[in-house]
Amino acid sequence: MEATVRLDTSPELDAFRARVRAFISDHAPGIKVHTGVRAPEPGLVPAIRAWTARLYAEGLLGIGWPEQYGGRPDAHPLEAFIVAEELTRARTWEPIGAASLAAAAVIEYGTKEQKDHFLARIRGGADIWCQLFSEPGAGSDLAALSTRARREGDAFVVDGQKVWTTNGQHADVGYLLARTNPDAPRHKGITAFALDMRAPGVDIRPLREITGSTDFNEVFLDGVRIPADRVIGEVDDGWRVAMSSLAHERTGVAGHAAELFLYLDDVLGVAADASVAGRPALDDASVRRDIGRLATRVHVNNLMNKLQQSQMLAGREDPAAAPLGKIFFGETNLALTEFGMALQGADALLTEGDAGAVADGWWQDAFLYARAYTIAGGANEVLRTVVAERALGLPREPR
Repeated sequence: MEATVRLDTSPELDAFRARVRAFISDHAPGIKVHTGVRAPEPGLVPAIRAWTARLYAEGLLGIGWPEQYGGRPDAHPLEAFIVAEELTRARTWEPIGAASLAAAAVIEYGTKEQKDHFLARIRGGADIWCQLFSEPGAGSDLAALSTRARREGDAFVVDGQKVWTTNGQHADVGYLLARTNPDAPRHKGITAFALDMRAPGVDIRPLREITGSTDFNEVFLDGVRIPADRVIGEVDDGWRVAMSSLAHERTGVAGHAAELFLYLDDVLGVAADASVAGRPALDDASVRRDIGRLATRVHVNNLMNKLQQSQMLAGREDPAAAPLGKIFFGETNLALTEFGMALQGADALLTEGDAGAVADGWWQDAFLYARAYTIAGGANEVLRTVVAERALGLPREPR
């Protein structure tokens, strides 16, 4: 099912979308077996590195970068959204890791030497980055981070622990936030670093999740030395660097909209084969009604994403738009997987590898992973508070 609300209606953008689809069809490294932001099996990483390099070389990634680093200043601002949609639509791999997030920080705050070094290696697929922000006591409340970095001569020595580090086991470089001034206010005294993930003292421990996969990791930092020239931006100004780079992470909204349309199609496929009380499920009025409600939510999610894209392009972003979009996507995605499971009846107990499992257990895996979307990137409960306080100006709850 294609999104019915599109901003990209010009002949030029239609031609660009067709080119992107053809390129993905010809060169993508296969279909992702599992839904969500997953870490690949180690054997697939070289192919994803090569795929990443091809996407950059084709001008489909890094579109908004400075021209001297491979960007295309004459590109339409919607092209990056189109690429994100088409990668999702093809159910293939996007570049893994946090390279686009790190690149935004390096482009805006990095030195010329950092830009020359890191941006070229990102474009060539040589460096996979991971995001070293969250900690056991600082997840949704990032300003509470306690990992310390102290200056020793021409280096910083880092001690602490990070967690929920996606693709940390595959990463070459870590985009690290650490506290360099413990006496400063919470949002001050934090510094951003580019960390060599193979440096002595870096201990990466994969976390096995309820899905059976190991997408996330704990990362322990024990006396890790980072050269001072790997500071991104100014010392003690890492909060501003991090918030700026997060603000540049925009194309995910396009991928989320396309993802839910795919899942709605999948729900219709399950419903077409399922039965309720001995009759085809689609003959049941309540099933059709539930599908209609889900379809409405998918279309509303698409409208919310298109509105957010329009606001981004107009430079008048609403502080409520991103958190509300993330909340609505996460809860709609969960509702779709719950319904897909419910349609299977007792077969919903079958999982990947079990004989007779619908879509070889894809739904069971997607259902288990869907809950993560309501937590990752800011728990929905925290995001509701953000909307209340920052967008609506409601008073803080007395503590």
